[in-house]
Amino acid sequence: MSSTTSNDVPAAKLSGGHKRVIFASSLGTVFEWYDFYLYGSLAAIIARQFFSGVNETTGFIFALLAFAAGFAVRPFGAAFFGSLGDRIGRKYTFLVTIVLMGLSTFVVGLLPSYASIGMAAPVILIGLRLAQGLALGGEYGGAATYVAEHAPHGKRGLYTSFIQTTATLGLFLSLLVILGCRLWLGTEAFEAWGWRIPFLVSIVLLGVSVWIRLQLSESPLFQQMKAEGKGSKKPFRDSMKGGNLKLMLLVLLGATAGQAVVWYGGQFYSLFFLTQSLKVDGTTANLLIAGALVLATPFFVFFGWLSDKIGRKRIILAGCLLAALTYFPIFKGLTHFANPAVEEARRNAPAHVIADPATCSFQFDPAGVRNFTSSCDIATAALTKSGVPYTVQRAPAGSLARVEVGGITVDSYEAAGLPKDEARARAAELGTTLKAALTAAGHPEKADPARINKPMTLLLLWLLVIYVTMVYGPIAAYLVELFPTRIRYTSMSLPYHIGNGWFGGFLPAISFALVAGTGNMYYGLWYPISVALMTVVVGLLFLRETKDSDITT
Repeated sequence: MSSTTSNDVPAAKLSGGHKRVIFASSLGTVFEWYDFYLYGSLAAIIARQFFSGVNETTGFIFALLAFAAGFAVRPFGAAFFGSLGDRIGRKYTFLVTIVLMGLSTFVVGLLPSYASIGMAAPVILIGLRLAQGLALGGEYGGAATYVAEHAPHGKRGLYTSFIQTTATLGLFLSLLVILGCRLWLGTEAFEAWGWRIPFLVSIVLLGVSVWIRLQLSESPLFQQMKAEGKGSKKPFRDSMKGGNLKLMLLVLLGATAGQAVVWYGGQFYSLFFLTQSLKVDGTTANLLIAGALVLATPFFVFFGWLSDKIGRKRIILAGCLLAALTYFPIFKGLTHFANPAVEEARRNAPAHVIADPATCSFQFDPAGVRNFTSSCDIATAALTKSGVPYTVQRAPAGSLARVEVGGITVDSYEAAGLPKDEARARAAELGTTLKAALTAAGHPEKADPARINKPMTLLLLWLLVIYVTMVYGPIAAYLVELFPTRIRYTSMSLPYHIGNGWFGGFLPAISFALVAGTGNMYYGLWYPISVALMTVVVGLLFLRETKDSDITT
């Protein structure tokens, strides 16, 4: 296909050479995302395996923070590997990143649990997540840049949209492998040891990915730039210079931050919400998410193609705005259709913690050094562990906290100074009593499969992923067209991975902590909504459109 081919040519008519470039780049990236997202898909099991030294709520938050650790270092991987890619080439750089990612994932499958080696287990796990994050920081920019630099003028949105499907396809592949293992082994065996299998099989995917990428040649624009002696000797330094640094900051706040929270809100937080807040069993939740991904994935290509027609920025910002305006009704709709018993219990028998407000803490402790021993903290932690939303009502100063639900009162207790054995016994006793009270009041322990409206739940999940396709489908072409060839890999990777690594990667941990700290099952939505609205404002006011911009400079 020549560079003058009409912008109306559909994806099915891509030339053989371009198909090979897109397929090879995309398939390797799918496998890399598969490796990265296994952890997120198995967060609840990993919390029990590697963070069992703390209470269940804190352990789950720790597991999400370890998940986020991989995202936290993505900008550093972007800086290092982006600079490498701008100096020695796109192809060889993303060969290195995929090997690092694959080996780190494989080792997770071999890692002993906390029960076997104590604190060494979570420490090593976090180290492996950091290695994965560094690798992913260099992967995306390389693949997107490589495909864009092969694309004909006027078709970059279409071509790079195939790269945009890889994160979703990688997540889908991880869910598919996990579901297969669950069904094959059974839930008990899978949670005991079978969860390791998806990590271990990644070594096969690594071999396939490396072989595929070895067949590729270097990007033609990079080869031309090197032949003409126009490359940058210090891409990171050049990316940090005045105008380019300002542009990267605006891209972060006005494009990638909002894109990131919509992406992780629609594909990850929705999964956590189904399993943790609505108590839908893991197999059903994964099947529903996988179904939504399958039905929505073609829209990545559609919105990439559409961005070649009407512009990239307006589609990205429209996706952010729609998400911000509709997240609350969509997630409330998920409650109504996925577990109506939760909605009914909240309406008919809401849970209240009656306590002295001065004794109630926001129970989020990333360092794991605080002890929450007040009667209020113990009561709210017990409700959070049960997945039951609650409100705190004022009681006289110094009074002992109690839980009131459906006309039943359950007294809490003060744990300060109690021996460990007695504290565990009191916690177990409170948990048993509270569970009985919640059950009597109609609060479900699990979602009733017979009451799950699967078509409507699937529709709402599909809508969340449609927003993802709007913000993500055009983003690669948008970023590539903003920066010159000599520093493109570095300059586009940094704002992308700061946005996705920091704003997006920490979304599950931040949102779950907000829910745990307030007792409001929807309170965590304020984080993605706020970031998405910021992106709409900054993007509208300060960023330009890039459709059909020259990328040879």
